Amino acid sequence: MINTNAYDYISVLGKAADASWLRNEAISNNIANVDTPGYKRQDVNFEDVLDQALGHSMYTSMDTKVASVRTASLAPRVYTDYAGFSYRLDGNNVDIDTENVVLAKNQLKYTGLINSITQEFQNLRTAMS
Repeated sequence: MINTNAYDYISVLGKAADASWLRNEAISNNIANVDTPGYKRQDVNFEDVLDQALGHSMYTSMDTKVASVRTASLAPRVYTDYAGFSYRLDGNNVDIDTENVVLAKNQLKYTGLINSITQEFQNLRTAMS
């Protein structure tokens, strides 16, 4: 059997795309609850998890770092952002303008991740032909 790391990048990119999708859902919930008294905005923490999984060694190649990542440990975490802070008297801390900007940023990130996954599969297809 051939031992290959061909799918390492695809696995990590897939986890990042899943986290971006989850963030999109959190942002959508924030927008839907913009007028709900006491609602606190939610966000997703994935970048810190990925950074920790990749390690901080500057003398290790990215290929080695990605190959050593246990994808099961790449679990995005939904958290309540600024739970003790509120913009308004009703206790809600959702700012619709900020949410729309974050949503657009996240959609661009998701599109980039999907394009990267597609490119990785094209690279594999080229290598097999």
